[in-house]
Amino acid sequence: MFNEDQNASPINHVPAVVVLVCMVIGAVELVLQAGEYGLIGGQNAVGWRLVAVTDYGFFNQVLSWMLENRKFPAEEMLRFFSYPFIHASFSSVIFAFVLVLAMGKMVAEVFSQAAFLVIFFASSIVGALVYEAVLDTRVPLIGAYPAAYGLIGAWTFIMWIRARHDGTNQWRAFNLIGVLVLLQLFFGQVFGGGFGWVSELGGFVTGFALSFLLAPGARARFRHWLEALRRR
Repeated sequence: MFNEDQNASPINHVPAVVVLVCMVIGAVELVLQAGEYGLIGGQNAVGWRLVAVTDYGFFNQVLSWMLENRKFPAEEMLRFFSYPFIHASFSSVIFAFVLVLAMGKMVAEVFSQAAFLVIFFASSIVGALVYEAVLDTRVPLIGAYPAAYGLIGAWTFIMWIRARHDGTNQWRAFNLIGVLVLLQLFFGQVFGGGFGWVSELGGFVTGFALSFLLAPGARARFRHWLEALRRR
């Protein structure tokens, strides 16, 4: 029951790329917190979070301008990759940190560390695109939640495949996302809130869909599928 190895780490091993992403998320928040409490940066540091959101958050208006003018400056495209590392509050970053760490660990171990990065950033990008396509809002999109939901989508895929092999109900794999969506709808009705869940659902679908391509054995399954189509 217990690990008899006296040199074993008390903390389960987490893939390096997951640790790195979480460290960046945590480091950004620590700098912003230190500035807000006057520990660094002087008086101007109090507004660092607002500056970070303005410069690195995702805005629908910015994407609309790029599409209308067919211009895609690098500093504006960077927003797709930078907004997941900026959060509105310490409590928000803690929850995102836990989700990315827990889900990212499983995805990186079952798929690969490269697959983790692909799902993390692809879910962030698609989440932002869905946010712009569905909502007419000037509220910026920030936070790692679309990426975290993408990892939840990959985790759901893992549970879905496992249930298939075990012969159990595959729909149970979607219990977690179902509970999360219901909780968001409940708290949105009771306490009010934005529509960030739109981008998060976009991230979830992205993570689940990409798993068909990134999961171990995906290439073999794809070739088998092509062969089956040819036989028909």
